[in-house]
Amino acid sequence: MDHTQAGERKPPRGIYLLPNLFTTGAMFAGFYAIVASIGGRYVAAAVAVFVAGILDGLDGRVARLTGTQSEFGVQYDSLSDMVSFGLAPALVLYTWSLSSLKEYGSAWGKVGWAAAFIYAACAALRLARFNTQVGVADKRYFQGLASPAAAGLCMSFVWTVEDFGFGGFDVQYVTPFIAVISGLLMVSRVRYFSFKAWPKSDRVPFIWIPAVVLIIVALSINTPLVLFGIACLYVISGPVLTLAGRIRHRGRRAVRSAERRET
Repeated sequence: MDHTQAGERKPPRGIYLLPNLFTTGAMFAGFYAIVASIGGRYVAAAVAVFVAGILDGLDGRVARLTGTQSEFGVQYDSLSDMVSFGLAPALVLYTWSLSSLKEYGSAWGKVGWAAAFIYAACAALRLARFNTQVGVADKRYFQGLASPAAAGLCMSFVWTVEDFGFGGFDVQYVTPFIAVISGLLMVSRVRYFSFKAWPKSDRVPFIWIPAVVLIIVALSINTPLVLFGIACLYVISGPVLTLAGRIRHRGRRAVRSAERRET
């Protein structure tokens, strides 16, 4: 005899295929970046991380458009992000540049792997904090630099240096700062604009069309340098946005205090 109540539906088993295919593709790109960096193909590794970023941006949108969002997808996406934007950039930076510091002694060698570990650990902390704030935080902003943006900064740096004919050894004293600053910004309270909440409708201002055209033309002229420039501008925008918000908040508090004194 069936003990289930009449009309009661059993929860569907299995997972949604389409969005998780994009997530798997993003994780594969991150894994490929690690393998490519071990083989000394650093430009291919950097490009693979950018491919992972594109696929990561698509999986969530596909899930929302098709109504296939699930808790499994959220957790799987987070694990994929850790591989693609946490471990992959850290290992690319280490094999490309940070590992060369050990030629100056064991202490410098420890600085190299410590900088890579700081980046990876901060990425893990960033993702864990983001998961605990889902449904609570303001969707218009990120608290701290998002891991794909941090990975974009690091990988565009690698790609740009290689494009100019230099190698990781030539910038071995700069790379630790790039890794550590990117990592610390991920776990900071600095606010960054979230493009996940944009656009709010199918219509956008006309100015966005020529802006997109100019960006595409610039990318076709010098892809790595333009990507590095965009990444730097976005990283700087966080502290500027946070500082402006604090100034406005203090201004409102000063106005309220003045109004209270007048009454």
